[in-house]
Amino acid sequence: MLNETRAEHPGPPVTSSSTTTPAASQAVGGPPRPGGSLGPVGLVLAGGVSVQFGAAVAVNLMPRAGALGVVTLRLLAAAVVLLLFCRPRLRGHSRADWSTVIVFGVTLGAMNGLFYQALVRIPLGAAVTLEVLGPLALSVLASRRAINALWAALALAGVFLLGGGGFGDLDLVGVAFALGAGAMWATYIVFSARTGQRFPQADGLALAMAVGALLVLPLGVAESGSRLFDPVTVGLGAAVAMMSSVLPYTLELLALRRLPASTFAILMSLEPALAAAAGFLVLGQTLSVVQVSAIALVIAASMGAVRTQVGRGRAKVPAPAPEA
Repeated sequence: MLNETRAEHPGPPVTSSSTTTPAASQAVGGPPRPGGSLGPVGLVLAGGVSVQFGAAVAVNLMPRAGALGVVTLRLLAAAVVLLLFCRPRLRGHSRADWSTVIVFGVTLGAMNGLFYQALVRIPLGAAVTLEVLGPLALSVLASRRAINALWAALALAGVFLLGGGGFGDLDLVGVAFALGAGAMWATYIVFSARTGQRFPQADGLALAMAVGALLVLPLGVAESGSRLFDPVTVGLGAAVAMMSSVLPYTLELLALRRLPASTFAILMSLEPALAAAAGFLVLGQTLSVVQVSAIALVIAASMGAVRTQVGRGRAKVPAPAPEA
């Protein structure tokens, strides 16, 4: 679910002077081709659906392998695919380059681990909504415009409703994990930008994915033991990696070549709604009218923050979060 990615999904854009990812750097400020907007929009939405339904499959896999076991399988499979595809150079990088990519990888692993721990405890739609607050907060703080206080208040109102006026309807530990994943998502965006400046194309992402996989591997083995090596579990874990990381990254890379950064960021604001739909269709997780309204408020706040920054001509697209 950046999220996973995105782990599992991207959020509201961050105003900065640097590009955020190798993929995004090709698209920021780039006009769409005439008559070609429907195609890339469809690609982005397909990527978002893939991420969230991949997260739903991961929830079903957790009884077999545990939350950390699923994270381990996903990151390992995604790292193998990215390393084989990108074939990044290991030589010729400075100490600062390696420090940046290592922190990026640690952040990626932590983001995925926290998010999957949240999924064990609270519904998918609620988890993604809470996680989105991390990038939204970063966006509001970076812009320093008074109107963004309105978007922040709208998002907080949504979170208040989501928790039933005090989070009595949600597991508090799960809420804490989701908020922690959101903080890691915001950190992920910052270090994705720095990694994109130091490594060509997706080389930095491939190396960071490997670092994240190595980081969680001991935790996954400790939690799941021999279950982690069951052929069916490995196959399902690979499917989660393809749905939550490899496929959405590919679709978004193709879309970003023809889609304005602002449009991409607005589409990413729909992630909580896609997550709620996946939770309902795959997991049978129902949300009350109040909780649906809460998700709508957070989505509106995200879109408002995007449009505010677009009006200033400084919109940036956050990295596809590989966690959900």
